[in-house]
Amino acid sequence: MKAVSVLEHFSDHDSIHQKLKKNTASVYSIAQLGSDEAHFWLNGYVIKQNCRIWSEANPQVYVETPLHPEKLTVWCALWAGGIIGSYLFKNDEGHNVTVNGDRYRAMITNFFIPELNNHDVQELWFQQDGATCHTARATID
Repeated sequence: MKAVSVLEHFSDHDSIHQKLKKNTASVYSIAQLGSDEAHFWLNGYVIKQNCRIWSEANPQVYVETPLHPEKLTVWCALWAGGIIGSYLFKNDEGHNVTVNGDRYRAMITNFFIPELNNHDVQELWFQQDGATCHTARATID
């Protein structure tokens, strides 16, 4: 085994050490928000990926469900300051709709940014997944 020796120790007075401490502290002072949306089926259907139900009943029981059951899409953002949302995706007539690029941008512009302005946030990192409506060119711009 080869021995490793330390060539230089940083003290609190070294400029590099001071810069590292400052940069590390600034990363943790930036608000970090994570967001996502989820679908909730109004007929009681449960997505197996999101929920596990343990029961003594026979798991082979079949339950008929409509081909396209009505669902509600809900968005929210989480951060150390709390929860922003929930936001329900509905059209002008009040009917539940799925998320597309236009609806997502409208939510960000008309709901999320005004809600965020109610908090004293100077700088933030906004994290979202790679869903098409999040990564559309118009959304990113």
